[in-house]
Amino acid sequence: MNYCIDPLRYHRRATRKVKVGKVGIGGDNPIRVQSMITCDTMDTEASIQQTIELADAGCEIVRITAPTVKDSRNLENIVKGLRERGCDVPTVADIHFKPEAAMEAAKWVDKVRINPGNYADSKKFVIREYTDEQYAAELNRIRERFSPLVDLCKQRGIAMRIGTNHGSLSDRILNRYGDTPLGMVESALEFARIARDLDYHDFVFSMKASNPKIMIAAYRLLVARLNELGPDWNYPLHLGVTEAGEGEDARIKSAIGIGSLLADGIGDTIRVSLTEDSPHEIPVARALIENIEKTSNAQRPTPNAQLSFDPFSYQRRATERIAVAGIGDPGQRVKLGGAELIRVVVRQTNFDKIAHKIDKMGDYKPEIVYEKANVVEVNPRDDAAIAKVNAEHSAQFVTVMDDVDLAVIPAFRLLAAQLHPRHAILLKDTLVRAIDHNGLGRLGSIAPTSDFLETLLIASTNIGSLLCDGIGDAILVQGEEAPGQALRLSYNILQAAGSRIFKTDYVACPSCGRTLFNLQTTTAKIKAATSHLKGVKIAIMGCVVNGPGEMADADFGYVGGAPGKVNLYVGKTAVKFNIPETEAVDRLKDLIREHGKWVDSARETAALEPVS
Repeated sequence: MNYCIDPLRYHRRATRKVKVGKVGIGGDNPIRVQSMITCDTMDTEASIQQTIELADAGCEIVRITAPTVKDSRNLENIVKGLRERGCDVPTVADIHFKPEAAMEAAKWVDKVRINPGNYADSKKFVIREYTDEQYAAELNRIRERFSPLVDLCKQRGIAMRIGTNHGSLSDRILNRYGDTPLGMVESALEFARIARDLDYHDFVFSMKASNPKIMIAAYRLLVARLNELGPDWNYPLHLGVTEAGEGEDARIKSAIGIGSLLADGIGDTIRVSLTEDSPHEIPVARALIENIEKTSNAQRPTPNAQLSFDPFSYQRRATERIAVAGIGDPGQRVKLGGAELIRVVVRQTNFDKIAHKIDKMGDYKPEIVYEKANVVEVNPRDDAAIAKVNAEHSAQFVTVMDDVDLAVIPAFRLLAAQLHPRHAILLKDTLVRAIDHNGLGRLGSIAPTSDFLETLLIASTNIGSLLCDGIGDAILVQGEEAPGQALRLSYNILQAAGSRIFKTDYVACPSCGRTLFNLQTTTAKIKAATSHLKGVKIAIMGCVVNGPGEMADADFGYVGGAPGKVNLYVGKTAVKFNIPETEAVDRLKDLIREHGKWVDSARETAALEPVS
């Protein structure tokens, strides 16, 4: 199965054009930027104002939640108010659970988003075996519930997004396909087949997950399946990492998921989901698109090579374990490759700037100095150089040399394809070093910049994408001059890619009109109480739409159950119900204690020590 034309050279996937209001998605259109308002849909004025703010920030399509028929009916007033104020940004109704709400919303908006996992299906984590006859009967029931919406959208000439979420696959899909990218794809295709049977084609797909590896695999598998089904299955794709969270970590996770797919030419519209005010999402999305445009325009011909990894199923590249010179006492060796941790490397110049404070750097310490690790630098297009490394009796530590006229992702994919798998690979974020005081350039074909957001997104896209391909035994961020910032970025990329967990991991959804508490302040409270718990994963969900499903990938969950009330989860199982919001963070701490994963923070330990 092929998921892109050439994984070693950029080609944007060719799709049909789908119109959303006056905005075209796919075809020859640019990659579009979307976001979602966060207020109550029944608050007409706030909904209008937030939509206008997003449009002014550069958002091209705005989504509004419609959890009930009453909310859907008020979309008429919101859209009318927008048009009266001269705002023609297309509007999308976000539907979960209620086909009746979708039918009402479709009367007023430019596009309807439905989730196959809960549109006309159930999710109660019920384990049962479906016979083929029972499964077919379920599909017929779905067809009966879904067909009226397809007919209405077709009649009005509006678009639809068939948006699968990893966290809300139905029991029927879970029981047949498991909690897998394949299940996500098949869930969407079931609804697409119904739409096509009714000669409706104005739809796009999405395959969202909070885990970038799952999200990347699902989109690749979807594209491969669409290619197999035939040229008229060329529907556009909307990209997003759901529940990415906030701050630097959320931007890194989004860049890994969205950026890596854009680099493969996949994606026609994107949303960066942040647990922050929605206008903050737009600059990140714009920068991701601009970075891909720059790197794709700069690419040069690359030799053909068989990929060294399965693009649809993550497995770390199998290398031999080797030892290289580490940081510390003379003679200290650091092991890498094999099943060892993916290591963090720095240049000697950056190490010299921080050597005096290594003991105070906590979790962000460098582990290897590049110039002391006997790194073999090669041009992956140089067959003689590759053959020389492969002829070595012992496994080598290898990287792509700087200033090679290749984009980073194709360069390292080509290296991994040509190199014997026993050799360890050092990944770099760029193939030109950071600007230094001598004025050296830092991004090769990309213009140098001091903007850390761009540095972060480039590093996360390039290194994160390769880590999700299973390539890489150590990483070097050299596009950032400040050593402390480069080290923090290195470790945060490893964390976001799920390659090395060294701190508390948070899955936090963006706010919307369904949210039952203030996500930003609640997330801040939970982080303040738990951020010292290394290796614990906590999900913070404003409602139950994706809550139970995303809990499956977290150790503990904090989910809005009703206004002012919170349910607590262990994995995907709710264990505490209707806890007053004022008590919920403390009860979450108690739950973590009950399961043996709590340790006191340094501050709490100090407070318990007797005063001498």
